[in-house]
Amino acid sequence: MAQVLSPRKLPVRKCTGCAEHFPKMQLIRVLRTPEGEILLDATGKKSGRGAYLCKNPACLKKAKKARRLEASLECEIPEEVFARLEEELTGAIES
Repeated sequence: MAQVLSPRKLPVRKCTGCAEHFPKMQLIRVLRTPEGEILLDATGKKSGRGAYLCKNPACLKKAKKARRLEASLECEIPEEVFARLEEELTGAIES
């Protein structure tokens, strides 16, 4: 009898801006490292507490206004992190 392989499940995460669920690889991960540093994690594999945003600039504005990233990461987020996120999102839209 032949063994039937089931397709692998894709990991799904929720965008902190719009609260919709997307496949993990379509989202941008914002990471708080154990040392307290805030980074953008392109690989999604670095250790630390993460929050996800879809590549829609409106979601970033919603998350920033409602302080959802701060709540998810349990820390204050510097303005330069939001600036880097905006650059990342505008670069994603143009390409």
